[in-house]
Amino acid sequence: MGLDDGPGAVRAGRAARAVLAGARSFRAAAHGLLAEPDRLREQARQQYDAFRQREAWERLRGMPVGRLRDAARTRLRLGELERAGYRTAADVAAATPELLQAVPGVGPATAQEAAAAAARLARASAQDVVLRIDPDRRDPEHAALLATVRAWELAGERISAQQQEIRRGLDALDELEPVAQRAGSRLRMWFTGAARRTTALDALARVDELLAEPGIRRIAAAQPTPDVERPDELWQDYERRAATYNTLLAELTGHAGTAAGAATGQLPPEQERQVTATGLDTGLMRVALRGYQAFGAKFALARRKSILGDEMGLGKTVEALAAMAHLTARGGTHFLVVCPAGVLINWVHETSRRSALVPHPLHGPHRDAATREWLRDGGIAVTSFDTLQRLRGVADAPLSMVVVDEAHYVKNPQAQRSRAVVSLVGRADRALLLTGTPMENRVDEFRTLVGYLQPEVAARLDARDALAPGRFRRAVAPVYLRRNQEDVLTELPELIELEDWVELTGADDTAYRNAVASGNLMAMRRTAYEQAGSAKLARLREIVEEAAQQRWKVVVFTFFRPVLAAVREAVGPAAMPKDLDGDLTDKQGLVDEFSERDGHAVLLAQIDAGGTGLNIQAANVVVLAEPQLKPSAEEQAIARCHRMGQTRKVHVHRILAKDTVDQRLRELLEGKSRLFDAYARESAAKLTDPEALNTRPLDERRLHDATVPVERRIVEVERDRLGLG
Repeated sequence: MGLDDGPGAVRAGRAARAVLAGARSFRAAAHGLLAEPDRLREQARQQYDAFRQREAWERLRGMPVGRLRDAARTRLRLGELERAGYRTAADVAAATPELLQAVPGVGPATAQEAAAAAARLARASAQDVVLRIDPDRRDPEHAALLATVRAWELAGERISAQQQEIRRGLDALDELEPVAQRAGSRLRMWFTGAARRTTALDALARVDELLAEPGIRRIAAAQPTPDVERPDELWQDYERRAATYNTLLAELTGHAGTAAGAATGQLPPEQERQVTATGLDTGLMRVALRGYQAFGAKFALARRKSILGDEMGLGKTVEALAAMAHLTARGGTHFLVVCPAGVLINWVHETSRRSALVPHPLHGPHRDAATREWLRDGGIAVTSFDTLQRLRGVADAPLSMVVVDEAHYVKNPQAQRSRAVVSLVGRADRALLLTGTPMENRVDEFRTLVGYLQPEVAARLDARDALAPGRFRRAVAPVYLRRNQEDVLTELPELIELEDWVELTGADDTAYRNAVASGNLMAMRRTAYEQAGSAKLARLREIVEEAAQQRWKVVVFTFFRPVLAAVREAVGPAAMPKDLDGDLTDKQGLVDEFSERDGHAVLLAQIDAGGTGLNIQAANVVVLAEPQLKPSAEEQAIARCHRMGQTRKVHVHRILAKDTVDQRLRELLEGKSRLFDAYARESAAKLTDPEALNTRPLDERRLHDATVPVERRIVEVERDRLGLG
């Protein structure tokens, strides 16, 4: 039986063909969306490579032609080339061997080797180039690269959100479209039996219904390349999220820029192989991991109970979250993070922002209800060292991992909070201690942390190990991993450290001598800020005024609240409305407000409150109002600004007074830093001569005599210097 050939059949045929055309449009749009992240990734890689080639060429322009001898594999005679006008390595690299051989006195072998040497220098130069994007210069080529990276990021996010819908639509069309195609041809339908015509029309109707769904219509109408922000907005986004942009750049180029072994913390080969072979499921992470961060997470998983001692600013939080995300994907349910109270909110914020894991803050008046919810539902519980001792039911939870942030807080095994933490560490399947300063004064502190995790390793650290740094590092390698900023963050801007020495005069000097005579170390440290005409405050004002001219943000760190008040009066309205001190409950909120303020601003911070657990990379000027008693306090404060995500050079100003306690403290800090460098700066690295720790002049050793309390040592040395008895 034939089909009706009237106007209705014509309209039906057109409608069928329109539906099938819509199916083809959806299919093309869907495949375009799926392919767009890879296309943008490749485009960004080509832009980056072009930049590296240009930078490498500029380096060759600066190399005299004689540098070719360093890259040559045979003896290379360059006199004739130089006399012919080949002045730089770039001149030779731009010429062909045939052109070089045309120079009188240059034979085929010399021409070939010179060209090959120039090519080797070009490749080596390109490999060494690290892209540093400067938001103050706003280079147009850098802006174009940022736009591509941003579009790549957005395309990836879109696919993550719509991939299931896209795949469902494509799978449905794969099933329905071949059958529905018959309905688009009147001739084919004419020669088709009734049953098959019905099937074709039914398939066509289902295709039409599919294409009418809102989600499918959005996919069909989407442009393959996402729209990105305007240039000014893009630069602002880069300043806010530089760490994300640079992580994506490192991922797409494969150019880690790290020294050999840096990402693996110089682990022994057998341990490195074990960690590398460990799987890591990042499906629940919302951020891309750098290679060294993935290795750190794998180390935590492979070693089960370990210390991650990465230098501050490298993302230990992300590494811990990645390990917990992996365990969650493998069936783990309950995780516990113990940290200082001041960074608890930061942990909750970072968990939600960087992973799909659910944080439960067990703190404050509702901690018992929150604990019950966590015990019932699982997720990541976050609590403070002090609150941990008061929580009920935590010990009964099936802990897949315990993470202890700022683990040096529990270095005293006799303290109640240390005992509470150690008890949980012992019961948990896995434990990870995070600290950029595992040792501040004595090697025994480091040994104590190791003992919490792997007592058998700590037991092997005998007296000989404690005296030989290299042997000590090799002994703790099964439990300790550390990487330093300069090794793995090659895009990190320069850190410029300055000592701003001032001289006390008049009231400053009199007040200082009185403080020394009273034996009050704290008064000795702060008195230079308390007098009219303070030399330290005058220098601090100069630093702030210079930063204001550049529209730079400044953080001033001090141990003392009275100094905060004096500095606030000195810098005036540029100061943020609140101080980042121990009483402030919403520290992260103040940091966010400081970061979002346009242009110059000054954040005043107590070093114990602002130097731990907060990211303040919006600032690129750091002022240390006075030396601290521990090098870790200063290092942590600086690392809050000079860390992943910083886009500008960081200027660190230490304001110091001549012939005062400041000099004694600087000498003390240098001694403690040498101790840390020898034992903990690297993990299982080269052996360091233990005598390097004992090369001070005899008159300095009194200052470093660990048998006398540090406060008493400093006061006595200053009293003797001033003849105060």
